[in-house]
Amino acid sequence: MFICTVKASTIRFAGLIVLAAALLGGVLLYTGNATVEAAGYQYGKIKTDADRVAFLEQFGWKTTGAPVEQETFTIPDTFDRVMLGYNEIQRAQGLDLSRYENKKVTRYTFEITNYPDYEGKVYANLIMFRDKVIAADICSADPSGFVQGLEKK
Repeated sequence: MFICTVKASTIRFAGLIVLAAALLGGVLLYTGNATVEAAGYQYGKIKTDADRVAFLEQFGWKTTGAPVEQETFTIPDTFDRVMLGYNEIQRAQGLDLSRYENKKVTRYTFEITNYPDYEGKVYANLIMFRDKVIAADICSADPSGFVQGLEKK
């Protein structure tokens, strides 16, 4: 016959360990999804062109409506100088493309109609992975133009 005795303090201790692990897991899940959304912008659950236009409107941008271009491509596993520079723009606005290396993504390009003090065409690019914006920029169509984050300057 085998007899096992357990003290109440041992049960309490095991319960505290399980509770602490559950809380830690919840915190990690919450902070993983809320890195960018903490700024007050919604980057996820964007499924339609109307959702994408509404996303850009959060930042004060107005578009012509439908995207002027849509392209699917794969994020490279090693970034060259250009990609590193572009990712710095993304990191400055709380995004990071390096987490999506070798992932197939879609870029939606919208024409911006309310860019201040600029005469040429201006576009907004949204790079999406599974209904989530993972990178975005505002740029000019001019080869010697500009590229910036979504925040208005």
